[in-house]
Amino acid sequence: MGTLARKLRLVDYFALAFGTMVGVGWLVLMDDWLGRGGPLGAMLGFLLGGILLLPVGYVYGEWVKRLPDAAGEAAYTAQVFPPIVSNFAGWMMLLAYFIVCPWEAVALGKLAAYVFPSLNSVELYSVAGQPVFLPRLILGVALTLFLAVLNYRGIRLSASFQNWTTGTVLTVFVALLAVSGAHGKSANFEPLFCAGPFASILLTLQIVPYFLTGFESVTKVAEESHTEFRSVGFFRAIVMALLVGAGFYVLAVAAVAYVSPWQGLLGKRFATAIAFEQALGARWPVRLILLMAMFGLFQCFNGNFVASSRMLFAFGRRRTIPASFGAVHPTFQTPSVAVLGIAAGTLGAQLLGDALLVPVTEVGSMASALGWFAACLSFWCVEKRAGMRAMTGLGILVSFTLFLMKVLPVFPGHFSPAEWFAFGIWIALGAALRRGRS
Repeated sequence: MGTLARKLRLVDYFALAFGTMVGVGWLVLMDDWLGRGGPLGAMLGFLLGGILLLPVGYVYGEWVKRLPDAAGEAAYTAQVFPPIVSNFAGWMMLLAYFIVCPWEAVALGKLAAYVFPSLNSVELYSVAGQPVFLPRLILGVALTLFLAVLNYRGIRLSASFQNWTTGTVLTVFVALLAVSGAHGKSANFEPLFCAGPFASILLTLQIVPYFLTGFESVTKVAEESHTEFRSVGFFRAIVMALLVGAGFYVLAVAAVAYVSPWQGLLGKRFATAIAFEQALGARWPVRLILLMAMFGLFQCFNGNFVASSRMLFAFGRRRTIPASFGAVHPTFQTPSVAVLGIAAGTLGAQLLGDALLVPVTEVGSMASALGWFAACLSFWCVEKRAGMRAMTGLGILVSFTLFLMKVLPVFPGHFSPAEWFAFGIWIALGAALRRGRS
């Protein structure tokens, strides 16, 4: 089947992992975050989530050193569990990555329409009461095709694009923090929580897996590391991305709540931009935020496109789905058929329009937590040293708790019937591909 090109270094892995985590959620869904926890509840939720996921990141760092396989969770669980278990674990993690791609494609149109309201025209149809507009749909299709071509032609092109967009996002973010610090006031934080402290933190913690999914994407491109790359670099990239990503979300909530009274932002589209516009009485901060959001969208879309295409490729190579998905392009050394498959799935899913945005965060959170749990549990089974087992046990506890928070009705914010239906469709698709394998 051929081998993938080996061209990635530490900075490439960090940019991929961080970019896979950070897109435009901090702009598009800030009102939802504040509505869930209030400023302090949301900040503590993301902070606690980042800390709790460090043992999970440790497990992935150990796994990838021992088994650098694009199949990720499927390869890890296959070491100790039957094929049906490993296939299910990998398929869930593929869902966590893939589902972000149409999310970002839809978010592009939503973001562009904020700047150019004329894009909200030529309504084609509606889904769950949300209209789908032709100009916005065209934008999403164009971006999907661009990233498909980029990834089809080589991992070096994709990695360079990722590094450039990630650098831009971090630079502009620092500028926004400075603006918030200069024009905000601490009184805007009141009240600190939306409900009680525990409920506020819990409601935020439920969505943290979705927004922090990506640190483990390093493992999906481990086979594409440069020949001089040392395996310890995988763990460094994972920890760096996890800490910087969690810190980014904490500071984003703090900057918005500090610069403008947060309760007036609830139910507002693009609450982050509105907060800065109200505080400064000018449009230039909005333009800066939208510029940063655009680059954030590009990096998140591309990062998840890379991770999901590599997992789909690995499934084809393992022949758990049709083997054609495991093909490697003879010239570009990329998983060309898998890239085309992810592009096709993204184009189809984005037809759902804005109705896709919020439910996706719920389904993605559950899928991520389940994938993390499978990786930690399998590592606990193969690792015999007591200290490492203890650390892995923490990862098992954290990931399984995050999973239960999405599926048990006793927790607020659990799965709705629509989300269970979407989850069922993904399982059915996996079963159909498995039956259709050669």
